[in-house]
Amino acid sequence: MDLRVFTEPQQGASYDTLLKVARTAEELGAFSAFFRSDHYLRMGGADGLPGPTDAWITLAGLARDTRTIRLGTLMTAATFRLPGVTAIQVAQVDAMSGGRVELGLGAGWYEAEHSAYGIPFPKERIGRLEEQLAIITGLWNTKLGETFDFAGEYYTLTDSPALPKPAQDRIPVLIGGNGPKRTPELAARFADEFNLAFSSTEDTAAQFGRVRAAVERAGRPADAMVYSTALVACVGRDDAEVARRAAAIGREVDELRANGLAGTPDEVVESIGRYAAVGSERIYLQILDLDDLDHLELIASRVAPQLG
Repeated sequence: MDLRVFTEPQQGASYDTLLKVARTAEELGAFSAFFRSDHYLRMGGADGLPGPTDAWITLAGLARDTRTIRLGTLMTAATFRLPGVTAIQVAQVDAMSGGRVELGLGAGWYEAEHSAYGIPFPKERIGRLEEQLAIITGLWNTKLGETFDFAGEYYTLTDSPALPKPAQDRIPVLIGGNGPKRTPELAARFADEFNLAFSSTEDTAAQFGRVRAAVERAGRPADAMVYSTALVACVGRDDAEVARRAAAIGREVDELRANGLAGTPDEVVESIGRYAAVGSERIYLQILDLDDLDHLELIASRVAPQLG
């Protein structure tokens, strides 16, 4: 099982805080990647201070301030950026990192953050996401010296030089969500990884099954896709430490046990095993208290070694 760190900076985090988390995850060696959400407005009761940080500006900084850990988004909102601009930004950060970037791209859903910062929030977003995926991957896949054209309902590109090129031959693209039809179809066409966040093992198994079937209909082996899960983490050496960590993020222990990865290391390993049994190959651990670096150390020393 591959473990990755997943952060929610809109809840309150500076670049320096994110850098500490990313470097700690890198130094511990138990986590293959540092991912962050792409939001501009806090959710729930968090104060959100000092204010939002942009996902791709953050990752550009981390590309230069880390050495080995992979970097990406769960998920960049297609409503935030034009597809050509996104292709340029992600390719540049990939080059800056020496080929360590992955792009999670979603349709966008949080209308309040769009209103707060004057970002249009169109009603039809899945169609826009589909065109963005076609354009971004098309630009990256265009051979050097050739041009790329696209004529869609929402976007038109004419005689694009399709530059710059990423450092990687193929930047991994992640798609996720619960949609029963279009989401699996988009994943089958464009994605290297399918992610389902904050879902039960039963719902995860059902959606993974839909995606696997769509991948096969698209003419790809179902196992060509990486299947992953994102879940909140709250791990403690004993019940008291679990309770302390739950209180620090404003959550109840029972709720976290039911809906996330909460408990002692052995309990969390058992929970991860249930997701592995329904096909999850990778877990994104949502870390909400970004000042608690000991939490990462505990997971690295007591959870990761049991996962093989």
